[in-house]
Amino acid sequence: MGIDPAVGDYLIVLGLASLPAVGNFAGALLSETIDVSERMLSLALHLAAGIVLAVVGLELMPEALAGSPAWVSIVAFVAGGAFFVLLDRTLGFVQARLDLGEKASGPLAIFSGVSLDLFSDGVMIGTGTVLNPALGLLLATGQVPADLPEGFAAVASLRRAGLSRSRRLLLASAFAIPIFVGATLGYFALRDAPEIVTLSVLALTGGALATVVVEEMIPEAHEGETSRLGAIFFTAGFAVFTAISVYVGG
Repeated sequence: MGIDPAVGDYLIVLGLASLPAVGNFAGALLSETIDVSERMLSLALHLAAGIVLAVVGLELMPEALAGSPAWVSIVAFVAGGAFFVLLDRTLGFVQARLDLGEKASGPLAIFSGVSLDLFSDGVMIGTGTVLNPALGLLLATGQVPADLPEGFAAVASLRRAGLSRSRRLLLASAFAIPIFVGATLGYFALRDAPEIVTLSVLALTGGALATVVVEEMIPEAHEGETSRLGAIFFTAGFAVFTAISVYVGG
């Protein structure tokens, strides 16, 4: 007996979703192999922040606003910001339970923001593969260069916060979870859902990501020793994803 076509297609979706997850993990491993100074971490966070805002501004929100009525996606964007505020509060509880120390709250919030970005990647890969497997491949490969600095910045932040190496590697491995969940949701649930529901999920994710950049990534980037090149790295990050979107994503 052959494999059910639906199961085979789903396995393809998971395989494609693993590409950005591997990219993120590679960035995390890189941060473990070199001595990350405060200035280097600041630059990495600026670069990652620019990439995340580019994802929101160039990929998530234009897609979300293409549906009708557009106000639903706009409200979902605001709800996404509120969701991240709630998530940030929840992280305070997790921080206390794991006895991570007060210094870990910001890095954990950044980790959560990167996880949300990976979740949105998974949703787009899952829904894109349903429409056209070639589109799914394009979306997956296009995300890899953008996910490398995000994984680097997230784990380097956890390292500066004093988390043990085993915990850092465990959290870095956990980056695979949100993208696989997003891909599964995109493939099985959102493909048959009304368009406005799918677009609202993208807008909600966009609102959460925009909030994590403003509330966590940029403030964290300005703690300790910083560099005057931070603003340039921020705009370079935006430009990197713009180039990916234009020349790879088509």
